[in-house]
Amino acid sequence: MRRADRLFELIQILRRARTTLTAAQLAERLEVTPRTVYRDMAALIAMRVPVEGAAGVGYIMRPGYDLPPLMFDHEEIEAIVVGLELLRRTSDKGLQAAAKRVTAKIADVLPDPREADMADGRFVVSRFGAPDPGAADMGMLRAAVRGDRQLAIDYRDEKGDASHRTVLPLAVIYYTEVTVLAAWCELRQGFRHFRADRIITCQETGETFSDRAEDLRRVWNEQLIMPHDAVP
Repeated sequence: MRRADRLFELIQILRRARTTLTAAQLAERLEVTPRTVYRDMAALIAMRVPVEGAAGVGYIMRPGYDLPPLMFDHEEIEAIVVGLELLRRTSDKGLQAAAKRVTAKIADVLPDPREADMADGRFVVSRFGAPDPGAADMGMLRAAVRGDRQLAIDYRDEKGDASHRTVLPLAVIYYTEVTVLAAWCELRQGFRHFRADRIITCQETGETFSDRAEDLRRVWNEQLIMPHDAVP
């Protein structure tokens, strides 16, 4: 989590708190160390956020503090609602959970009339979409793409033939009917696309490919290798 996002989350937690929260409690909520919380609280106090407390005692926010409301017009809110609802069709449970958190954060800081626009059920997205990825951990796949981490996968192709691959994950592609991992395959020495629902096992090897990632993604984008049926 970026520091700016963490500071925003800290403010939100403290605004909702009814009692003093210790650094340890805040650290657990944010999945960071208490030392990080101490630094962040010092930064908020320096920014004149009305936080009271100290290390070893706990923190609480004085009543009345609020963040400036997000000013979205009706069409912008509708775009957010539909976009977040569309994540239901990816079968990526991690992104679906993140979408709920985003919706709650936006609704929490919108002016009351606009907040109702996000929850009145006027814009609904069908649940039809990509099949459940099964054994594939979509959070791991996204983290591997984000961190340029090599993966070892066992994969079953459309004919039912199984193979073991070492791949360099470049992108996750969300089609309406299928989710695909685009990667450089070390076995085939070329770009390949792996359907998430056909991945049998997946684990990180502990190796990274940051030195090759930029060039691989550039070439992959130039070749526009994106059809979902281009699986090995």
